[in-house]
Amino acid sequence: MAETTGKQADSAERPGEIDARPVRHPWQWVGVVVIAILAAMLINSFVTNPKWDWSFVWRVMEYRPVLEGLVKGTVICTIASMVVGIVLGILLAIMRLSTNPVLRFVSFVYIWFFRAVPRYVLLVVLGVGVLYLYPKLDFGVPFSKELGHFIGLKDGMTFYSLDVKTISSGIIVGIIGLGLSEAAYMAEIARAGLLSVDTGQEEAASALGMSRGQAMRRIILPQAMRVIVPPTGNETIAMVKDTSLLSAVPVSTELFFQANAVANSTYLVMPALMAALIWYLIVCSVLMVGQTYLERYFGRGFGSQSSNSRQGAAGRLRQLAQLGGGGK
Repeated sequence: MAETTGKQADSAERPGEIDARPVRHPWQWVGVVVIAILAAMLINSFVTNPKWDWSFVWRVMEYRPVLEGLVKGTVICTIASMVVGIVLGILLAIMRLSTNPVLRFVSFVYIWFFRAVPRYVLLVVLGVGVLYLYPKLDFGVPFSKELGHFIGLKDGMTFYSLDVKTISSGIIVGIIGLGLSEAAYMAEIARAGLLSVDTGQEEAASALGMSRGQAMRRIILPQAMRVIVPPTGNETIAMVKDTSLLSAVPVSTELFFQANAVANSTYLVMPALMAALIWYLIVCSVLMVGQTYLERYFGRGFGSQSSNSRQGAAGRLRQLAQLGGGGK
């Protein structure tokens, strides 16, 4: 009898089944309708306006000079510049976090200079100014030519001479300029990623007998990649667009330069530029997809605990709802 009374009391205390209804947001649907109308108007203008001349756009996209500029000046230059920027940037970030004040100062000055100079100005200086100032670069002991007269050495202690004319007006200068500029930004990105890793990780690696370099390669950098990859992907996409600045070197084997040349020769400006725009969209879209997979790869295991806790909370709420329905 007491047990029956207890069950009745529990049933009376339990709430009934909750008939929850979502909050209505009618203005959201109004916004969707407005956006759909604007999108339809935009598509209609692209399709019905004969000045776009889409058949010519597709032809320009297949022109051999445009494809050559896409491959050499845009894709290859982007890859090479990012490789230079990432490698040098990681080195600068490690120098910035070093306990050596000289290394920290050198890294700071480099980052300060290349972040302050616009890339277009830097490419102009490298493409034109370096050839004017230094037509020939000599690598050796400083001031050895001046001192060589006293010891009988005509050329001093020069180990190697580089003729700047051979590289002053080509894609190599563009890669060097963009890579040096990118390294300053990548240094800050890498530094933020390294600082995101708990210092206990390095201490644990040191306790296991790892050197600082081994700990950096095996422990710290793999964990920092979760923070480094997203902004690095953004920098790569920005580098694709910055290759259009290579005309300052000057480099003619570049996508925008070739599309602009077609526009100037045919007087069909917008169709020719639209061809370049579509190629930029395609390349950047592929890079965005690759960035998404890299983020998933390096983010494995991170946030799984919080996800499980959210799932657990949702499961407990469902159980409570079921208990409430059963008591009704």
